[in-house]
Amino acid sequence: MTEDLTALALDAIASSRAADDPDYPRFHAVPPVGRLNDPNGLLVDGSTYHVFYQFSPFHPGRKLVYWGHASSTDLAHWEHHPPAIVPDSAYDASGAYSGNAIVLEADELDGAPAAAPYQLFYTGNLKDERTGERTASQCLVTSADLSGFEKWPGNPLIPTHAPGYTAHYRDPQVFRDPQRPGHYLMAVGVQRQDETGAAVLYRSTDLLSWQLEGELSFPQAEGAFDAFGYMWECPGLVRLEDEETGEPWDVLIWCPQGIAPQREGFENIFPCVYTLGHLVGTELRECRGEFYEVDRGFEFYAPQVFARRPSQPGPVLLTGWAGNASQDDQPSIEPDGGSGGWVHALTVPRRLSLRGGRLIQRPALVLPADAARPALVDAPLEPGEHPIAELEGERSWQLMLQAESGAEGSWGVRIGSPQCHIDITLDGSHLHVCRATSRYTRHGAQRTVTLPPGCAPRLEILHDRSITEIFVGDGDVAFTLRSFVDESAGAAVLVGERGGPAGRAGDRLRLVDGAALVRS
Repeated sequence: MTEDLTALALDAIASSRAADDPDYPRFHAVPPVGRLNDPNGLLVDGSTYHVFYQFSPFHPGRKLVYWGHASSTDLAHWEHHPPAIVPDSAYDASGAYSGNAIVLEADELDGAPAAAPYQLFYTGNLKDERTGERTASQCLVTSADLSGFEKWPGNPLIPTHAPGYTAHYRDPQVFRDPQRPGHYLMAVGVQRQDETGAAVLYRSTDLLSWQLEGELSFPQAEGAFDAFGYMWECPGLVRLEDEETGEPWDVLIWCPQGIAPQREGFENIFPCVYTLGHLVGTELRECRGEFYEVDRGFEFYAPQVFARRPSQPGPVLLTGWAGNASQDDQPSIEPDGGSGGWVHALTVPRRLSLRGGRLIQRPALVLPADAARPALVDAPLEPGEHPIAELEGERSWQLMLQAESGAEGSWGVRIGSPQCHIDITLDGSHLHVCRATSRYTRHGAQRTVTLPPGCAPRLEILHDRSITEIFVGDGDVAFTLRSFVDESAGAAVLVGERGGPAGRAGDRLRLVDGAALVRS
């Protein structure tokens, strides 16, 4: 008898008590049960935001990947829906892997054989249990209303990998070709036969028939990406206009596995990076080989931007997986008194922009103008700990603090109890994050980030029970971490680690702005 995989997943969700877990976040998208990883198919529909994600409802007992689905109208409260893609077909029986979405305009629907406004592309994974060999195919699911989802009867659209590549051929990202109206491009992360990573591009005019255009190349990068890791995952291109110059750039964001640059950063098992250029055909021209990490934290991977209709423009929003490979050992996966049994979260959506050739990320959750102003603002910060009264007893909140430019001293925020906490510290040129006394340190206990020149002494922190996101300056640096502190601790304290010269209060570090908001 064939398993009803939809019913099994719904049963697992119905019996879950994950939401009772004290570590379960309040305003982040998290799985209702089991395991979450890559965000998939992110899209905006009117005033509603939809996130799909890699979802293993039976984890850790059985690894079978669906597409989970949640939606929100305010980016702070997420409603779970039944899984959107179930791995119940011959071509995806070993899992419905990552991909993205495109939202069609009315005139595009007229020419699309799959006449549905929401088109979701994903990798179907099939493993031969006898030989261990895998087949990866690129597939399509359509939806008329985002409540029902239909697999395209002609799946798979791209049944296997192209010659010269291995079966590691996945994560389709479909977007409109800005150079050729009526044409669509699909970027796929691949591994060459020589076990180096790359991305290939396909082209289509109907979203069903795809022709291989070739491998994405970097003619001015002097070979920087020729042997850049052994596999590229989740490649995506987004066009952004530089705030300083007004010039549009195509930003390639991807996850190269197996790189170890001899420079600060890149300390996670698999990093996520970006580079800039101008896409012409299959060439990313004017890319000089520079690359940067998207997020400097312990937990960040596989980000994706939200799809929109071109007729309904809005800010470019990006969400990532607040996790990484080999991190399924987090405290929340262990059931405790009936709760637990879940792992991982997505980051909050971030407004993405470009300034001086570098990505700027600001949380899309914006503190309202009437948010509480911490009492510590506008007073010299003495060395020691100073409770933030506005956050006392709370475990899900948003905080912005800005120090006077040029003042001496290190300062920051401690979250948790004296025995179990994380420390976030700014000095004149560095961000320091330490979670050595927290309940999760296996994949990094402390990290120091050199701030870019001119970065303002400003911290914005979003803390949500067991996940913390840090933004420094005007979004110049983003840092994501899982922060398992004491479940009963609802304390956040401001820490002045080194004041100015004794007896000269006017020279001491001073907070000049701030706001705090408790998230319900």
